[in-house]
Amino acid sequence: MPNKTMLATLALGAAVVFAGPALADKYKVPLDSKSEVPPNSSSGTGTADIDYDPATKKLSWKVTYSGLTGPATAAHFHGPAEAGKNGGVAVPIPNIASSPAEGSATLTDTQAADFLAGKYYVNVHTAANPGGEIRGQVAK
Repeated sequence: MPNKTMLATLALGAAVVFAGPALADKYKVPLDSKSEVPPNSSSGTGTADIDYDPATKKLSWKVTYSGLTGPATAAHFHGPAEAGKNGGVAVPIPNIASSPAEGSATLTDTQAADFLAGKYYVNVHTAANPGGEIRGQVAK
């Protein structure tokens, strides 16, 4: 007959197997010129596919775009700012000169709170639109 310690260990092991790993939050953010503040006339579009793991605060992304007025010169997660407002650079998106651009960063506690509150947006900049050519608010 198994002892209590052995049964407890088996029960804990079963709970871990059935619970599985924590899943990242997934976001698919459309990027366009009408979401810029102020809007511009670019026909460029894009998408930011974002994974966020609240347990580790790891933010991962894949930003794709096309139809910009020229080469992308920079891209960032900006915030804190609600849709329709501008915010400062929070997390740079390197290697944006070619699409897609992929990367990751670990957020601070404050950044994580702002991100989860929907106060971050993705912004892709060009020479013709240095304040941002296409933009999208990160929200569930």
